[in-house]
Amino acid sequence: MIDLEFKYKKLLEFIKNNSPFTPKISVILGSGLGNFVSSVNLIKSISTTEIPQYPASTVQGHSGKIHFAEIENKKVLLFQGRIHFYEGYSIDECILPALISKELGCEYLFITNAAGGINQNFKPGDLMLIDSVIGLNIKNELTKLIGLASFEKKNVFLNFPSNDFNNLIRKSAKHINLDLKEGVYWYNKGPAYETPAEIRMAQKLGADTVGMSTIPEAVFANVLGMEVGAVSCITNYAAGISPTKLDHSEVTETASKVAEDFAKLVLQIIANVK
Repeated sequence: MIDLEFKYKKLLEFIKNNSPFTPKISVILGSGLGNFVSSVNLIKSISTTEIPQYPASTVQGHSGKIHFAEIENKKVLLFQGRIHFYEGYSIDECILPALISKELGCEYLFITNAAGGINQNFKPGDLMLIDSVIGLNIKNELTKLIGLASFEKKNVFLNFPSNDFNNLIRKSAKHINLDLKEGVYWYNKGPAYETPAEIRMAQKLGADTVGMSTIPEAVFANVLGMEVGAVSCITNYAAGISPTKLDHSEVTETASKVAEDFAKLVLQIIANVK
């Protein structure tokens, strides 16, 4: 088990020294969803390149900034971009947004991502609340990181997502008349997209979407005692479902088209947080 507070002492000290307030909720903005920050009241912004020990963002649509904002009379922490396992980073680097959020005092973590659609009743542009996860190929890394001292920690996957927070997200979607889908997110380490045969397998296992992010941060934040919820923006059909060749530009393009609905949902969630 890694002593993260010791390993990232300089990083955490820098963040705490530069924090203008204690945030209530933290939001991680996924691929193509970073423009949300342009519509809110930013108090302070920090480029992650300024933060000691913080991994560089290498993916299109992830600009690598941390913002402190006041939204709906709440103090909010915004991560514009995230750290992916498929970029070559270790699992303890991927969960840094969750660790930072907890260290700054956040009680809630809301995570967004771009995902490929597997459920053929869903279409690109839909938003899906994650109600469960298939994370077989990341469990080993996460349990090693968290430690195996107790049965509770061994079974942290059973505690994500937080039921109360998911109910708040459902309530928020209903308030703005958003048709929020719900389903199972299949986590894939990446870096390659899935083959059509792998997608057929995922369908048989009950997956509705597939993606390469979110689960490390979500599970770890839950272990830290935060209320955690996540919504996927379905940006494309997964391989084999559509004849169109998969491309990351399609991901960011679709995400930008649903940015307005996404922004409304995030604002309503923040407003409903007590």
